[in-house]
Order: sequence, then C-alpha cells, then structure tokens
Amino acid sequence: MITLQSVITLAYYALTAGAAALLVYNFVKAKSWEREVLYLIVLVPFLLRVFRLK
Repeated sequence: MITLQSVITLAYYALTAGAAALLVYNFVKAKSWEREVLYLIVLVPFLLRVFRLK
C-alpha cells in the first residue's frame, strides 16, 4: 500500500511540475503584459505544490 501511495504522489508531483513548465513556457512567449500577469496568477499555486509549500 505504501508503494502505491508513493507512486501516486510521484505522478501527482510530476503532473504538477509539467503543468508549471508549460505555464512558464507560455509566460516567456507572451507578448502582452496582461497575459503575463494572468500566467503568473495561475502559476503560483502550481509552484507552491511543486515546492510542497502549500
């Protein structure tokens, strides 16, 4: 049971890190500052999860 829980946790953090990486990529490619602010607002919860702060 512990192994399955570890695998699911690892998959969750990998998925979250992947989504954060895509958001960072889109942030870098954004042309307008409104889009950049939107990407930053969406990116914050993903980064908090990846760094296990919240």
